[in-house]
Amino acid sequence: MKHQPYDLIGDIHGHHAKLINLLKHLGYQPHGSTFRHPQGRKVVFLGDYIDRGPAVRETLHTVRGMVDAGDAQAIMGNHEYNAVAAETPDGRGDFLRSIARNKSGQKTTKLQFAGLDAEWEEWKLWMKRLPMFLDLGGLRAVHAAWDVAAIAIIAGRSIQDEAFIHLSAQCHAPEFQAVETLLKGPELAMPEGYLLKDKEGVERHKVRVRWWDIPEDAQVSHLAMPEPFEVPGDADPEELRRIPNYAPDEPPVFFGHYWLPPEMKRAPLAGNIACLDYSGAVADNPLTAYRWDGERMLSTEKFVTVNQ
Repeated sequence: MKHQPYDLIGDIHGHHAKLINLLKHLGYQPHGSTFRHPQGRKVVFLGDYIDRGPAVRETLHTVRGMVDAGDAQAIMGNHEYNAVAAETPDGRGDFLRSIARNKSGQKTTKLQFAGLDAEWEEWKLWMKRLPMFLDLGGLRAVHAAWDVAAIAIIAGRSIQDEAFIHLSAQCHAPEFQAVETLLKGPELAMPEGYLLKDKEGVERHKVRVRWWDIPEDAQVSHLAMPEPFEVPGDADPEELRRIPNYAPDEPPVFFGHYWLPPEMKRAPLAGNIACLDYSGAVADNPLTAYRWDGERMLSTEKFVTVNQ
């Protein structure tokens, strides 16, 4: 069966110039105010369009323009979810996601929409409508982790629904854990006595871990994403069993989110698993795409990175 060919693009984070360079390198041509491929290829955008970069509005317009024209599909990232939740009242005098907690991530976006309140409200409505995953038959796309249990909870639901978005922000609700897994990835507790500093220097009691090739027992640090490290301490067996374990015979799945080191070789993380976030949100790092043409086993040669 012939598949629709797709070009999958990782986290853009407001770096519009990088996005345009990548689209042109992939063969997309200007088409009115958007871009289209002359051979009918389409893009799948993997979330995180806002925050950090200098041209968030332009990025949103290009992504949405291609989606509206039928030349792309786009899914939600954790930054889009956070942007909506941070301005959704919780009914107790605060918001579903604390603005103070997420201030550093959202400051750049809000500055670029200063004085454009009505436009920002419209973008929030658009972000609410973004799906949290795509299953296109031959391939799958999610922002952080593919988990069938989480998808079963999320399927057919949307944060346009006030009841659902409120449940998704309640830490003991199944909806909360499902959204956290799909948009941020599974986590394991760090071994007792150890903390982990994230990329922004914040100390964490939990570490993000991979969700494929999960052994029956392992050190927590050996499963860490974006890269394993050495800290003694085995994962709790019960916690380990709740981690999704994407099977090697499943369709290829593409995601972003994890800030893989920019110097890391572009390659599948497993035969059917590809992360397309190589820290492109940092000014000097390029964006990364994958050119998919129906293959079940992913190839190193089909990763595309364009230097500025």
